[in-house]
Amino acid sequence: MRLLYDLGIRMYGLLVRMLAPFYPKAKQWADGRKGILQHINQTVAAGQKYIWFHFASLGEFEQGRSVMEQIKKKFPHEKIVVTFFSPSGYEIRKNTPLADYVFYLPEDTPANVQRFLDILDPKLAIFTKYEYWYHYFNELHKRNIPLLMISAIFREEQLFFKPYGGFYRSILKKVSFFFTQNLDSVHMLKWIGITRAGLAGDTRFDRVVELPRQHKTRPEITTFVNGRPILVAGSTWLPDEEKLQVLKELYPQWKFILAPHEIDEGHLLQISKLFSSSIRFSELATSTTETIQGAQVLIIDNIGMLSSLYYYGDIAYIGGGFGVGIHNTLEAAAYGIPVIFGPKYEKFQEAVDLLVFGAGFSIGNKEELQKVFAHLMDTEKRKTAGEAAKKYVQQRSGATQIIMKYLETEKLLG
Repeated sequence: MRLLYDLGIRMYGLLVRMLAPFYPKAKQWADGRKGILQHINQTVAAGQKYIWFHFASLGEFEQGRSVMEQIKKKFPHEKIVVTFFSPSGYEIRKNTPLADYVFYLPEDTPANVQRFLDILDPKLAIFTKYEYWYHYFNELHKRNIPLLMISAIFREEQLFFKPYGGFYRSILKKVSFFFTQNLDSVHMLKWIGITRAGLAGDTRFDRVVELPRQHKTRPEITTFVNGRPILVAGSTWLPDEEKLQVLKELYPQWKFILAPHEIDEGHLLQISKLFSSSIRFSELATSTTETIQGAQVLIIDNIGMLSSLYYYGDIAYIGGGFGVGIHNTLEAAAYGIPVIFGPKYEKFQEAVDLLVFGAGFSIGNKEELQKVFAHLMDTEKRKTAGEAAKKYVQQRSGATQIIMKYLETEKLLG
């Protein structure tokens, strides 16, 4: 099985490099790893003991952000190195002030891993939610470097729990401790003989619960809102936007803020064609008040604003549910507004919970979206759902403090 794993790693890298001339993200992935180990060796200061955080992408960064913030706050002398697997994480957070260095993760081959750890010599490694790399985990274990998984979550259908999943279970057994999002994950780990696990919760709650308190208003968006009810649609894809277009026609008294997941010019033009009476965020600074207030749809054509946009919302729609899975619902829920999303949400515990609490609503087509939106036109129903969303977020914060207590008790910091 390890032979197949190693072959898969090499084939994946080869495929991405072959696709690089045709796909911008593949090019970023490939270019970012050219000479990466030499770059790391020439960049990091020698003689330091680093805390190494690894994130698959941007969503996982936001999940681990609260832990980094607390380490920086309580132990400002600690040095942090962050690695990303995907370009969408690296390109957006490569200049984060929370890390001393940010790099792409070198591919998981024995030679790469040994060289990477020789250069970095971390005192501690922290991975978030998932990303289980055989050679990295094995080498960390051999070097007695503590490896923690935070906000980990498991499902029975994963390979770890299959009769033929022994190789993958061996990867998990290299982890020093799992901080899980739910009790089911703790129990599933115990079924396969892993007892170094405990319930902490999802660290994203600690991050998002602070968003409404830290929010700063944007005058140009306040001008666009102009006292009208607002639907904020976050991380949308074309299938989401096609369904939302119907609401614009049915509810002309409402305004819509769309923050698409991809902001390439081709996608932005598709959105503009779907939504007449729209204006881009980049146009606000040079537009008249009359033009801004006259627009019914505001298209966000940059990255990084979404978490603050929900402040203006009365209802949120979260994209991705008609693709591989929905994006972040918690940022919207933290502002106390009901959350609508597509049918592919089962792998996201918070979405399942929001449905149970009456704070979230899943839709499978345009007709169901119209039905849910009509339901939420009732002010009291909308208010009740929003309050349930906010309460859900507030009650589940605290995972970061549990993790920090472990780090301090085990003397892994300082």
